[in-house]
Order: sequence, then structure tokens, then C-alpha cells
Amino acid sequence: MSYMIDLEKMLSDLISIPSVNPMGKTVSGSIYYEAELTNYLEDFFTKLGLPWARQTIEPKSDNIFARLDGDIPPEAGGQIILFEAHQDTVQVDGMTIPPWTPTIKEGRIYGRGSCDTKGGMCAMLGAFARLAEERPANMPTIIMACSVNEEFGATGAAAFEEFWKSDSQFIFPQAPDAAIVAEPTSLDIVVAHKGTVRWRCQTSGRAAHSSQPELGTSAIYRMGYVIKALENYVKEVCVDLPSHHLCGRPTLSIGSIAGGRGINTVPDECTIAIDRRFLPTEKLDAVYKQVIDHINSFPGIDFEVHHEAPFSVFEPLSDHLNGLLAESLHFHASKVKPGCNITGTPYATNAGKFGSFNVPCVVFGPGSIEQAHTSDEWLPLDELHKVSEVYYQFGKKGIAK
Repeated sequence: MSYMIDLEKMLSDLISIPSVNPMGKTVSGSIYYEAELTNYLEDFFTKLGLPWARQTIEPKSDNIFARLDGDIPPEAGGQIILFEAHQDTVQVDGMTIPPWTPTIKEGRIYGRGSCDTKGGMCAMLGAFARLAEERPANMPTIIMACSVNEEFGATGAAAFEEFWKSDSQFIFPQAPDAAIVAEPTSLDIVVAHKGTVRWRCQTSGRAAHSSQPELGTSAIYRMGYVIKALENYVKEVCVDLPSHHLCGRPTLSIGSIAGGRGINTVPDECTIAIDRRFLPTEKLDAVYKQVIDHINSFPGIDFEVHHEAPFSVFEPLSDHLNGLLAESLHFHASKVKPGCNITGTPYATNAGKFGSFNVPCVVFGPGSIEQAHTSDEWLPLDELHKVSEVYYQFGKKGIAK
């Protein structure tokens, strides 16, 4: 395979392969899970003549890794650089464009995943293929990793550590020395971001016929007190919590509510889903407990509120380990985007998981987060080419010593 890959064609190929994350729902259909895309990537790495391995996370959902050896193998003390991009996309309900028919118009490519994050994956694959053919002197070993289930809990990224600790495979002989996560950052370098913890809580009541509501207890009325408590938490607690110099303050929101069995029945159950964004300086368990304690102590809540264990956790990314990595990447990024920033974001990525493994990690890629998950998702093609060049230039040397 020639390293002169047509990035626009490759990204069109990636967009045209559905890899929708079911987001915890029971689903069927060929658009769901990442299996078809993983097969495409396996074929790509095979044609490059590089060793690869798959790691099954759940049925139809495999991480895939490929290894490009540098001048000094990691077993002999050479650097390992991890290039990482996730395979899955969000759902396509409500899209105003054909989700899997990539369309190029006015310097943009449209389609689900074009921005988040098949554009970044394509840029990485293009750079990886160039490096595989050129084998520049002093190149570090590079692991190209394409993970699964980033959009609903990052379980793919969480399993990386098991892989490089395993004695039964050769792709990852040890933890990487540094990692770059492909996400839409508009060519800025993200060195810190918030974490996310999401869980459901329920209130219970007693069902009764709606003609005699006094005989029942409304779980929805009870949930109203919980919602009021959470609104108070946002207005009175979050605003006084310490902020982070790059990420701002913690936040909380309620993403969904469901309850009741019908209009003619007093509801005996109600459920909401809570999203709490926490800072690199906060601890997950303390954050979860803080919110629950605030609810339980709020006036009017003299009934039990049941909190499930979190169903989705993204670790925050701290900037305390990745300064040298950020500087090295910034040297190359500033050549294609003068004035690019080293910054933080409120959203979470797989980088937080790698940071929790004490791997220096940054987030960098084409496109804006404002286009991710949108009804007409698109990516600027000039950024696709610029970012691929930055990945390539960085991959030639790795972290400057």
C-alpha cells in the first residue's frame, strides 16, 4: 500500500460504514456496533504489512491495535507512542442529511462520524501509513489503536491496560510513553478536561385510580422535590466549588425523566438520569456522595430516593503529566495553525482513562466539538489534511527529550 493515501476517499469509506453505539439499549440491525468498521481496519493494517491484534469488549465490539516498530524497539528501551481514535458514533435520529452517504461540498465533508471522530481516525491512519512506508530514522514505536464504546462509558479504552499487561500478546509490551487521542479540537491541544459520572435515581409511590388520587402517592410529585434539590445544588453548591484553571467549574444536569403507567393511574415510579461533570481535582466517589447527600438533606424529602450505581464514568484529564508531550505536539501544530492554543475543555474523552493509567496524554484533532453529534455533522477538509501532517511530523520523532 502506498503511503500517498487519498484522505478524502478514506474518510468517505469510514463514514459509509455504520458503527452506531446502541447507548445501552437492546437493538438489532446492521447499523449497530463497530464490527464492520473493525473488519475494514483489520484489512487496512494487513495491507500495510503490520502486526495487529483484536480485543473483544462485547459481541460485535472489538478494539483493534496495530504496531509499527521504531528504530529502537520498546523491549530495548525505545519510546512507544499511542495514536488512539474511537470507532463508534452516536445515533442518527433526527439527522437532516444522509448519515452514511458522505457528501463533499464547499470544502466540507458531511456524514455521521465525519467530525466525531472518523475524521481524526482518518488523519491518524493516513499519518500511520506514511510512517509505515517511510520508516524515518529515530522514529519511535507507534501503536495505532481504534477503540470501541467511547460514546457510552469508554469501556474499550478502559480495557487497554489489561492488554498491555498481558503476557500473551506482543503488540503492547508495556504502557505507552505518551498518547494522542483524536477528537475534534479545532487543532488546539487539549491538556485537561472534566470527567463525567452519570447515574439514575428513582422515586417510588403507590398506584391508585386517577379518579381517587388521594388513595395513592405520586412518585412524580416526589421526584419534583428531587429535581428542585438538584436545581438548588446547581445554583447554590456548584457555583461555590473550586474551579480549574483550564476546565472551569463543576456542573450538573438532568438529562431525562420517565414515570407513570398511564394518564388514568397515579404513578408509582419515576426515574431521572443525572450527569455530573467533575474536575481533575475532584474524586469520583466524593462527587457522587456529595450530590446524594444534598438530595437527602433537602427540605421536603422525607421519603427514600434510590440511586443506582453509575452506568457511565469518564475520568477527567489532568494537565500535571502531559506538559512535555503538549510542547512537542505544539511545535508541529503551530506550523499549520499559528497561534494554536494549549487549553482545556468541559467535555470528556478517552484521554482521561489513559491519564488515570499515568500515561501522559493530550487530545488533538480536526473539526469543532460544536459539529459533533449534530443533525448535519460535517468536517472541514483542510483541517483533515493539516492534522494528518501534524500526526506524521510528531510520529517521526516522538516526544522531544
